[in-house]
Amino acid sequence: MVYETEKIEFKSRAVGDIYKDVVAFVNTDGGTLYLGISDDGKITPLSDVDDTYTRITNGIRDSISPDATVFIKYTLEDDDTIRIDINEGSYKPYYLKSKGLKPSGVYIRHGASSVQASTEQIRQMIKESDGDVFIEMPSLEQELTFDSCSEIFKKRSVEFSQDKFNTLSIWNHRRQQYTNLGLLLSDQCAHSIKIAVYSDEQNTVFRARKEFTGSVLKQLDEAFAYLELCNRNSSVIEGLVRKDYWDYPEDAIRECLMNAILHRDYGFSGSIIVNVNDSCMEFISIGGLLPGITTADIRNGISQARNQKLMRVFEKLDFIDGYGRGIRSILEAYENCQVPVTINVTPNSFKITLPNMNASKAKTTSQNVVISETIATYSYQPKLTPQMEELIAYLREHGEISNDEVQAILNIKRTRSFVLLKQMSELGIVSIKGRGDDRTISLNPDYY
Repeated sequence: MVYETEKIEFKSRAVGDIYKDVVAFVNTDGGTLYLGISDDGKITPLSDVDDTYTRITNGIRDSISPDATVFIKYTLEDDDTIRIDINEGSYKPYYLKSKGLKPSGVYIRHGASSVQASTEQIRQMIKESDGDVFIEMPSLEQELTFDSCSEIFKKRSVEFSQDKFNTLSIWNHRRQQYTNLGLLLSDQCAHSIKIAVYSDEQNTVFRARKEFTGSVLKQLDEAFAYLELCNRNSSVIEGLVRKDYWDYPEDAIRECLMNAILHRDYGFSGSIIVNVNDSCMEFISIGGLLPGITTADIRNGISQARNQKLMRVFEKLDFIDGYGRGIRSILEAYENCQVPVTINVTPNSFKITLPNMNASKAKTTSQNVVISETIATYSYQPKLTPQMEELIAYLREHGEISNDEVQAILNIKRTRSFVLLKQMSELGIVSIKGRGDDRTISLNPDYY
């Protein structure tokens, strides 16, 4: 008597789960599937062999992705059974199209059974087939949308359409699947940036905090705008001239944020962390330096990209120039600062700390007891966006404004209005009364 084994499967008829068995064989070491034989090895002739043969061959072609037909051979035996020989596939993992590239759609052989593959087994199959470059691997999430990404490409006058997906490496044409780069650029991106503002240098007491999600391009845009709001200005009057000194050089903030997004290891879950207090701004990302690169190398301008395909997207959008000048430009911005920029690297993390230039200057002046005849007035205030300035001007003239009026005057949508007003409230610029669309906004009396 013949029994089912790791490489042999019997089916008395062409039932729906036959496709998962084909997937399991092609994902493992191959095997043979017999139609018209019961589980105990007895022949149970198929009632209509020709119809079954047609349905099965078409079904395997249409139900499994990537296309596995090249690894499958069909044979009619004794005019009442069908033998299906299945070889191990080259483009694993194969999966049921109706379920997608996830455990419910990916099967492997385990003994004489076809069982769901674990997420880790799926990742391992992808690595073995496509290499160990995470950003180029097929995404486990294939239901992706690109609303934010499309909008940013449009603003930068760069074409973004399905015809360009393969060129941008967000779509694997061979597999007909989105890559992990596509996932990072999509609205469904699972990674985030968390920014926390603290009132103490030990980073224990929150002033404000916010998490940015969605496409990494959207995160970059919104996180940079938020950090700009945290960048205070010290105004100094020297004679008849007023000079403004920002806590942090704008270019340094931008480069640190860009570096964290471009060079983090997306093979690990977790968020990019930005900590802000009165003395410094810290950027912490997952993933240390690539093998062979040291902190001395990056200070000298050596750049080894972990995510080259993501960098190419940023180059197309003119966010970077591809010459590895980011760290050097940060160091140059702090050339005359009394407190140096620090870089701390571990095997699994990268942290760069920007000193608060005004705080370090004030600290050094105090320590050295330097007496100056310059009359200085320090008015620390957030760096205002044009929309904030327009809203402040309106409030100074009219006293208060409704939520609908904010949207109309600034020509923005409800969500953007909510975010803007929340930021202004957290910074102490406006006071908000009421809830939802019935809110009224007025200028905070204590605002300068």
